Amino acid sequence: MCGIIGYTGNEAAAPLVFEALTKLEYRGYDSAGIACISEKGLEIKKEVGLLSDVDAKCNFSLLNGHVGIGHVRWATHGKVNAVNAHPHVDCKGKIAVVHNGIIENYQELMGRFKGKHKFLSETDTEILPHLIEDFMAKGKSLEEAVIETTRLIHGSYAFLAISSDCPEKIVGARKDSPLLVGLGESGSFATSDPGAFPAGTNRQAFVEDGEVFVMTPENICFFNPEGNLLQKEFSVFKGVPASAGKGEYDYFMLKEIAEQPDTLRCSIEQEKNFFTELAMDILRAKQVVITACGTSRYAALVGRYLFSRVAKKFCDVIMSSEFQYFSDSIDAATLVIAVSQSGETADVMEGVKRAKEKGAMTLSIVNRPDSLLTRISDKVIHINCGPEISVAATKSFTNQLAIFYLLAYSMVNQFDLAVKKINDISHNMSYSMNGTGEYIQQIAELLKDENDFYYIARGINYAIASEGALKLKEVSYIHAEGMPAGELKHGTLALIDKGVPVVAICPNDYTFDEMLNNMAEAKARGGLIIGVSDRYDPIYDHWIKINEVEEIFYPLVTIVPLQQLAYHLARSRGKNPDKPRNLAKSVTVK
Repeated sequence: MCGIIGYTGNEAAAPLVFEALTKLEYRGYDSAGIACISEKGLEIKKEVGLLSDVDAKCNFSLLNGHVGIGHVRWATHGKVNAVNAHPHVDCKGKIAVVHNGIIENYQELMGRFKGKHKFLSETDTEILPHLIEDFMAKGKSLEEAVIETTRLIHGSYAFLAISSDCPEKIVGARKDSPLLVGLGESGSFATSDPGAFPAGTNRQAFVEDGEVFVMTPENICFFNPEGNLLQKEFSVFKGVPASAGKGEYDYFMLKEIAEQPDTLRCSIEQEKNFFTELAMDILRAKQVVITACGTSRYAALVGRYLFSRVAKKFCDVIMSSEFQYFSDSIDAATLVIAVSQSGETADVMEGVKRAKEKGAMTLSIVNRPDSLLTRISDKVIHINCGPEISVAATKSFTNQLAIFYLLAYSMVNQFDLAVKKINDISHNMSYSMNGTGEYIQQIAELLKDENDFYYIARGINYAIASEGALKLKEVSYIHAEGMPAGELKHGTLALIDKGVPVVAICPNDYTFDEMLNNMAEAKARGGLIIGVSDRYDPIYDHWIKINEVEEIFYPLVTIVPLQQLAYHLARSRGKNPDKPRNLAKSVTVK
């Protein structure tokens, strides 16, 4: 994976494809490449690194032709090197393919060739151009060859194929990975992300599982897995919210942290009647299961607490990658709530599909409109935080929290009260961020050489400790653990030594006194205590002060300084917080 784009039309392809790839950079990647078809035949340039660096090495503008495909790769199979970068080609150098997903049976398929084809890379993707090559050698057209190829491959895929024997045509196919097509003034486009569509795109259509499509400059037609022509409705493409750039900020992560007062207010712009309906669905369900990954899972853990504390409704949270192992108990009386910023996360998608197969009702909490998850779910809540460009989630997390507050309070018929409380917190958030930012930067500079951090908390704050640790790991590459404070003495205390930072989320709530005991345990072993609280205590070596709020709302104010700490530690260590190594924004493989 990570992002693909294809164009065929009446303009030079390379500049349009390159521009689209710049819009896919936020997804995270380690290499990039473009293939075009010109009078000379198939031309390819690809290399490892940031897109701007790759372009400096390859000079994509030298590629000629009006047909092109491009890819930004996040490695799943094979090392990060130029050979493994996409596009991949057949033996004759006539066919090129870009692909997102995983071909699970690629080794078996490669074995069938028995030396007939030469494979250059370590990737699963390279099997595709060779399969297409074989079918075309038997007299199949490019689209027929792609249809035959999809019948042989297993796994998830969204891929585009071009051939110098069909110089105006792009053929694509999809299963379990996002792909859509668009028509505009300059020609036809295909992409894994609608944000990559250029200006002038006016119509779009989603490629459904198992479908194959053929693009020419003037037209796009679809086929089902049996090769029969499909009638497809195109809808008006209204565009996607555009990021205004970094503005006065050096990095998107800092900008998106700072945007949270505004985006939090956007999160509560919801229909009261719809949330009342959803609340009744939750209360009526025999069992409620929330499934999510990474940051979204920590939001779900806060949601579980809120459902229990506010509405006395018990639910469970299951990591999406583990959902399949717990799905035996899912039935028609189950409500499955899926949480995903992108709406593309493969593990989440798989869980929702399993739930629907078992008759469960599905509700998704998503940021990206028109994502795969929104289209397969029974009901959808949009968190309204706008584009989030930094790989590390910040504002999407606080907006997900806000949605769980609205749902919990709706279950006790207090939607309006939740809206008011969240709105009040959002107005105080800016003042708090401005007051702590410089001090947190000083702490980061003092601790930049530390290699281990431990985040502790109790109750509803435990999920915030875990999310704070995740942020630090993601962007600064410092080992960090988040845990319930009571578990510290059951093993982890053995790792606390002189000067080891222990970040204690200890607001002045029902957990404060017990947290003091846990901080004392860590300090007695030499730990350096960073207290995140609205109440001072001399046990702190550093005090990050937060606003006082009603105890159930502390997650909304404690997470922000932890995001700032992660950002400043990353910068103090010379890291790019927007593009952490080895990570992708949209994880479209399992």
